Amino acid sequence: MAASRSLNGAIAGGLAAAVWAAQQQLDKRVFGVDYDDVELLGKAVTRGSEWPAIGLALHVANGAAFGALYSQLRPFLFGPPVLRGVTAALAENLGTWPLARIAEEHHPAKRDLPKLSGNTRALAQATWRHALFGAVLGVLEQRLNRSREAEPPFVPVSSNGHGNIEHAATAAA
Repeated sequence: MAASRSLNGAIAGGLAAAVWAAQQQLDKRVFGVDYDDVELLGKAVTRGSEWPAIGLALHVANGAAFGALYSQLRPFLFGPPVLRGVTAALAENLGTWPLARIAEEHHPAKRDLPKLSGNTRALAQATWRHALFGAVLGVLEQRLNRSREAEPPFVPVSSNGHGNIEHAATAAA
């Protein structure tokens, strides 16, 4: 696992999360839902006037963590960079959306936040946000890690399925 690959993925993910956050005011109008990820994260920590800055920092950090993981998994995904990024982001959305019900029950600012579970417009909004994030992530990560394209994702396997002794011998050195 190359640290520079992960770092570049984190940069791409952080920037993609910033794009997501920047466009939220527009998509709130389009989807008619006042759901805001920065608010959800920021108000989990504080309800003071600093929640927007804290929420944005947490949102960008989450995007960076996802980007770092994505950069390591990308060699196993198929298609062009945009499709790879969108696929990964939508898979995360599909896997985590059911947690909205838990957030609604246990979030410290639950009275200040819109109801998400069972809200199809909120789900469509979250799907749009994840697709946008994934497209930006896919393009930026591929550009930042372009020089790492030739790296094998793990030990090459020979046609008989037993690996490559030359790679194993040099990896131990």
